[in-house]
Amino acid sequence: AVLKDTLEKRGALAEIKARIRAEVFRALDDQSEPRPPLCHENLLINELIREYLEYNRYKYTASVLTAESGQPEVPLDRQFLAKELNIVEDASGKSVPLLYGILSHFLHGGKEESTLPKVSLLNYPKQNLVKPPTERNQK
Repeated sequence: AVLKDTLEKRGALAEIKARIRAEVFRALDDQSEPRPPLCHENLLINELIREYLEYNRYKYTASVLTAESGQPEVPLDRQFLAKELNIVEDASGKSVPLLYGILSHFLHGGKEESTLPKVSLLNYPKQNLVKPPTERNQK
């Protein structure tokens, strides 16, 4: 019980459980059954979700999403994603997931001068700004 409490306090128990679930999912995933091809919209949506999950350090959830959806292992380039979604980023917004900018745009009723979502750092959870997301696909 003491070991369990210690692991819970450190947050390690939840991480261990998540990793076990991810590994079990991989083991049970039937690779012989082909997945339907990803449509363009699902590819973009999955990538927005993956960027959000990785930013918030939900790495096992992100790995399950990738495996289950058939999303390419290599993330889409962020600039490509922003261009496809007609998102205008300011310099500070590049350190947070695009999904935050999209949400902010709709929460504020798209009242900016442009009708395009604008990604800015002003409306994001501060606790997540300590560690910016890793540079994605500089290829």
